[in-house]
Amino acid sequence: MTPFKKTLAATLVGSAIFLAGCSNDDATSESAATDAAASGAVHPITGEALAADQTFTYWALDEHSSFDPQIVEDVSGSEHVRNLFEGLLNQDADGNLVPGVAERYEASEDKKTYTFYLREDAKWSNGDPVTAGDFVYAWQRAVNPETASPYAWYMEIMSIVNGAEIINGEAPIESLGVEAIDEHTLKVELTDSLPYFPMMVVHTTTFPAHKATIEKFGSEWTKPGNMISNGAYTLSDHVVNERAELVRNPMYWDNENTIIEKIVAIVVPDENQGLIRWKAGEFDLMSSVPTGQFTALQEEFPGEAIAYPRLCNYYYTFNLSESGPEAFKDVRVRKALAYALDRKVITEQILQGGQPQAYTFTPGATANFEVPSVEFASMTQAERDEAAKALLAEAGYSAENPLQFDMLYNTSEGHKQIATAMSQMWKAKLGVEATMNNMEWKTFLTERGNQNFEMARGAWCGDYNEASTFLDLLRTTSGYNDGKYSNAEVDRLMDEAKTMADPSANYTAIEQILAEEMPVIPVYHYAGNIMLHSNVKGWPVNNVEQNWYARNLYKVAE
Repeated sequence: MTPFKKTLAATLVGSAIFLAGCSNDDATSESAATDAAASGAVHPITGEALAADQTFTYWALDEHSSFDPQIVEDVSGSEHVRNLFEGLLNQDADGNLVPGVAERYEASEDKKTYTFYLREDAKWSNGDPVTAGDFVYAWQRAVNPETASPYAWYMEIMSIVNGAEIINGEAPIESLGVEAIDEHTLKVELTDSLPYFPMMVVHTTTFPAHKATIEKFGSEWTKPGNMISNGAYTLSDHVVNERAELVRNPMYWDNENTIIEKIVAIVVPDENQGLIRWKAGEFDLMSSVPTGQFTALQEEFPGEAIAYPRLCNYYYTFNLSESGPEAFKDVRVRKALAYALDRKVITEQILQGGQPQAYTFTPGATANFEVPSVEFASMTQAERDEAAKALLAEAGYSAENPLQFDMLYNTSEGHKQIATAMSQMWKAKLGVEATMNNMEWKTFLTERGNQNFEMARGAWCGDYNEASTFLDLLRTTSGYNDGKYSNAEVDRLMDEAKTMADPSANYTAIEQILAEEMPVIPVYHYAGNIMLHSNVKGWPVNNVEQNWYARNLYKVAE
């Protein structure tokens, strides 16, 4: 646990919290220096010479899922939405909460009522004011079953009054516990005490939406020319599976302190091709690197090949629903497959990017989470292999009756290498015949979400920095519980954890249950490996959630 995490946690449990903007001195300094920045001369704070071209271009592996805040469901799409829209609160480069549309907020003593005070200079890109009603509309839209938001479940775990009932079609959307007291005051009523609630409004699903635009254009509202957004950028161009371009929004309340003029995301569904183009100077950023190349890249590009801990896990999930194979309903089979994986080979010989081996679902980088000791983590690999052989034999599988199944992953050379290594380990140690099957991202999400798989790759990056953002995925009702694991004790412990000042014991107990029942196979926890050209400054390396905002970046002259 880092000092930062302790400080943040201590702050969030305070009875009332006020977020301050820049001091007068800072504001004066920024304003004066911004004039220089506008001329292309120097950065307003650091005095660095700025590049004449402030276009930030980055590589994207896949086409994103959506530009719609209430529909988007992937990391790539969330990056676009964070640049196009702004929620109540943002994060700074270290992951601390800072003002967004809300300049400050208050929490009731029992942490069940939150009041957000919105800035009066926030505007939509068409000049309309951003009001508390825009958030009410967006949050009601997120829980409305007709919207079919993939993240409706997220609104449910926010514990907003009547959220779950509306999602289940048991209450009118107008009964959601969110209210516009006036144009600039938003009140939220929760069913449970939630000290970390402010962290949750950084998530894109909670961002405002422009009602008139959505009513006018329907599902076409996110197209360039139609979209009205309230973030630092507006959508200027989008070619599916090729590129998306965003440009400065002159109506953004802090536009004068924004330096990057244009954002360009280019889809290249091959990491090796992406790296070649980064080396050629076509991209400023590659947010991941080809598997196994990071060490060499650090030597070749010192200072530009950057590693840092991330709030993400990498796992494989068993389909435990009725459509899943009968073999996976036997915990001995699930544990045998989890035990036989040599994670050291995957992290040190394949990935080579500083990723920690994973024996729990929740990463160690999570704030206030101490990784618990689970039995199979303390065994040697030889001991795990022997236990795996015994478990599979007890389950009735042998050379004469080999375990057979399909393993699904989304298209990526890295995922392919890991899946290949896993299948070979199982074959060599257990005689298991695993058939690899890859799909492009959107098809993969659909098939996994509909339980059209036997075993599937999974990965999760925390929506906020607390262990529940991971463990909620394995609750019975989670919208992303694609394996349909269900354990009443896990559900009870998670329910109880919501109202606890220190839920650590509950999280440890859940991880122990997961290690015993193995509904998923934890493989590794992410370390961020990126390639960032040295002329790009302001990247939030210390933010383990990697919530980056292009308005905080800038390019210096070379």
